[in-house]
Amino acid sequence: MNENGKNKNLLQRLRKPGGTIAYRELSIVTLIAALIIGTAFLITYRFVRPAPPGSFVISTGNETGAYHMYGERYRELLAKERIRVEVRPSAGSIENLQRLADPESGVEVALVQGGVATPEQAQGLVSLAALYYEPLWIFYRDDNPLTLLGQLSGKRIAVGPEGSGTRVLVTHVLEAGNALKRGMALSPLTGRDAADALIGGRLDAVLFVAAPDAPVVQRLLKTPGIRLMSLSHSEALARKFHYLSAITLPRGMIDLGADIPSSNVRMVASTTHLVAREDFHPALVSVLLQAAAKVHGGPGVFRHGGEFPAVREGDFPVSEDAQRYFRSGPPFLQRYMPFWVANLFERLLVLLVPLIAVLIPVLRLMPVVYDWKVKRKVFRWYRELKAVELEARRNPDTTDTADLLARLGEIEDGVDGTSVPLTYWNHVYILRSHIDMVRSQLRREPAKPPSAPPPPR
Repeated sequence: MNENGKNKNLLQRLRKPGGTIAYRELSIVTLIAALIIGTAFLITYRFVRPAPPGSFVISTGNETGAYHMYGERYRELLAKERIRVEVRPSAGSIENLQRLADPESGVEVALVQGGVATPEQAQGLVSLAALYYEPLWIFYRDDNPLTLLGQLSGKRIAVGPEGSGTRVLVTHVLEAGNALKRGMALSPLTGRDAADALIGGRLDAVLFVAAPDAPVVQRLLKTPGIRLMSLSHSEALARKFHYLSAITLPRGMIDLGADIPSSNVRMVASTTHLVAREDFHPALVSVLLQAAAKVHGGPGVFRHGGEFPAVREGDFPVSEDAQRYFRSGPPFLQRYMPFWVANLFERLLVLLVPLIAVLIPVLRLMPVVYDWKVKRKVFRWYRELKAVELEARRNPDTTDTADLLARLGEIEDGVDGTSVPLTYWNHVYILRSHIDMVRSQLRREPAKPPSAPPPPR
């Protein structure tokens, strides 16, 4: 090919669209960078806890009791955060513990009365919070006021069904007060049925653990002829049983206008805990405790505002996620965004921080690698050119000059056929001047000065 033909081909390549970028090299560099970033993403993702589930099951208590009522309120509040809560009634705390211990039950959270769990039953479970005092209510029918547990001996008493936390607690308290006689039958009635039996005269006393705003409590407090026992030994019972606290129901606290109760009532109370499995998702711990704060955070009959929910000693170790919540409050983003949006951003941030640490050096290296790959297309011809020059110098008298000149022509054709972006053509011109220099040496001609690269356009 003559010189004019070569120049024509060069001009044609220069005029091709996209002549300022080496797309093949750029694609290779981009692919390598994508593989590095993708690998870093996958490694990071392995250490990120799975997204919180969109639903969970909470085991409560009797459908007419406070546990179930609170479970329904949790369900309503969490529905606003796009979390579906299945509220599952139960016989009480004992059955709730059994469900939590059984992976097949599907129950992940439950309301559990303090003092009913054994160390074996507490295995694998954690307390998310103490929710409120749950007083032991002792309602009875008698013309004379009763103040000692022993005065219930021989009476028809309802203590709740087998498997309930109330029955466990009441049995311990009655035994401590010498109120149980050998062979004494205890009724399993509870809630509305027990109240109906007491009001109808089929029972002499009913004992149950419930919140003061439970419907059955409110009903019995306002029923004529039904008395609430004030325990003279409340302090002694609180010291005998570590899970009990001595409390006082102030006069007129239930209904100030009607003066209910008509005097201060000394009572004992256990503390209700929100209990979960150890593997309950941390993000759900936070949003559930926020709901619990809305339900239980206000002032009540036996508590000041802000006293509950709280971290309290009990039958279960306190969840680390719950402790973190009570120390620092909700995660920052959850204070300003809906739970599902905040959780999405939090997970993205966990992924992005290590990715950015990889992304910055990768992005800085990409231009360097791209520059090296493009220049390499030109510089690889220097190996051929150097081989021709060394051969000519090694045997200057016996070297076949025509053969070396032919090889130089092949190198020059290869250089002319090398496609590089316009910004790298200065390297092509320098290489071509070096080829001319070696050619002049072979022909014993004076070397031409290196060609200057064309002025930028």
